[in-house]
Amino acid sequence: MKNFELGQIENMLEKQGYIGSGSIAMSIFLVMQLEKPLLIEGPAGVGKTEIAKVMAKALETNLIRLQCYEGLDSTHALYEWNYQHQLLFLKMQESRGEDVKKLEETIFSDRFLLKRPVLQAISQEKRPVLLIDEIDRADEEFESFLLEVLSDWQVTIPEVGTIKASQKPQIILTGNRTRELSEALRRRCLYLWIDYPDFEKELAIVKTKVPEIDANLGEHICRFMTELRQLKLEKTPGISETIDWARALATMHLTHLDKKVVEDTLGVVLKDWQDMRHTQDALSELLEKTGVTSRIG
Repeated sequence: MKNFELGQIENMLEKQGYIGSGSIAMSIFLVMQLEKPLLIEGPAGVGKTEIAKVMAKALETNLIRLQCYEGLDSTHALYEWNYQHQLLFLKMQESRGEDVKKLEETIFSDRFLLKRPVLQAISQEKRPVLLIDEIDRADEEFESFLLEVLSDWQVTIPEVGTIKASQKPQIILTGNRTRELSEALRRRCLYLWIDYPDFEKELAIVKTKVPEIDANLGEHICRFMTELRQLKLEKTPGISETIDWARALATMHLTHLDKKVVEDTLGVVLKDWQDMRHTQDALSELLEKTGVTSRIG
């Protein structure tokens, strides 16, 4: 992965249909050169997770995902013993009169080890992309555990010993800033902030993801989303909602937005009833700013 040039990274993103920016391509280039994790923060739905998916596809390697949540512990991230299979194996072998001490050595082997995402990532022969998604949702204790892995690239299983990564996985961590991450974690990573796209970038994304959309409708949708994000909403819609909306309206062969269409399809974009009410109250003004004043009924 170190052999990639910056221009190749930009081409790689473009071929995978990811409309990025110079800072995104540069961040990917640097983390591959330095073999360091990349911490990506930004609002929900701006394409943070997509970067890891695109990298894995472009590099033709495995994407291993660890979805973080409150209460996540090292057991679910690292490994578990398959106790049911161990017990079944013991009973079968005991009935055949096998030596118990030898059986105990056998049941703590790779055969009965359930590898969770972190262990899977450091056990791969080809360097994978490990996506640690929404790290800010995990507890601080899990973050501390992760620091050990990121420092030594090895894990210790008491019954087996230490397993060291032969190929360091390319790690992408994402966060929505629901809590502040530790300085220790930040120091171990390169950092990238991704914000909501401007009109031109979002229009380019829509044209790429929904090529069948009418050009005029695509512009209306992106202008509407730009203005909608200026409202104080509980859950501001991201790029994925824009794409869903564009696909939905494209299937109806529409060529422009109007008030009724927006009212009838607002549930594709907004997922909170207070946001729906707030937006409906401001709909005439939003449509005027979007440039479809003449069609408001």
